Amino acid sequence: MTRLTQLFPIVLLSILAGLTFWLNEAVQEGDKVARNSRHDPDFIVDNIIARRMDVNGNVKHTLYADRMTHYPDDDTTDLLSPRFVNNASAGAPMTITSKTAKVSSGGEHVYFETDVRATRAAYGKHSELVLETSFLHVTPDENIARTDRPVKITDAHTVAHAIGLELNSETRVVKFLSDFKGTYHDPGRSEKRR
Repeated sequence: MTRLTQLFPIVLLSILAGLTFWLNEAVQEGDKVARNSRHDPDFIVDNIIARRMDVNGNVKHTLYADRMTHYPDDDTTDLLSPRFVNNASAGAPMTITSKTAKVSSGGEHVYFETDVRATRAAYGKHSELVLETSFLHVTPDENIARTDRPVKITDAHTVAHAIGLELNSETRVVKFLSDFKGTYHDPGRSEKRR
């Protein structure tokens, strides 16, 4: 009986140590799951300017924003008042502004939202061209912009409305997806409707 009395505290301490270890692991695993399921920023930067260069060291794209917020759980970035300038396209630069935007992991996709305005500067005999919509998905390295929302495009002689489009800023080809309506005004002729 004396030996059992001496072993009892050691057995009790061993059981308590095992329970403590198990509880600690369970709590730490719960914290890890909670941290991974939260969408908290790891850094916020105000007044950001980011440039991407081509192989010759020329600026391809410049991104300006009042605020950039990065989220490590999905590696996305939110932008406040973004302005994206694409210098890589032929002819003239294309500038896109909006109230907000989201940049995908790796920066391959930029999703401009709310009061989106894309402006191609005038060049040669071409007037300034302005595209307005509520959402624009841009793939900067491919020079492609897409939307499935209503759009309005204007230049010196044309006003066009459609639902959805795809724009290649390098080739200057615009594909309207549906419900296209346009007005063209030739200063030398009367107004034509298509």
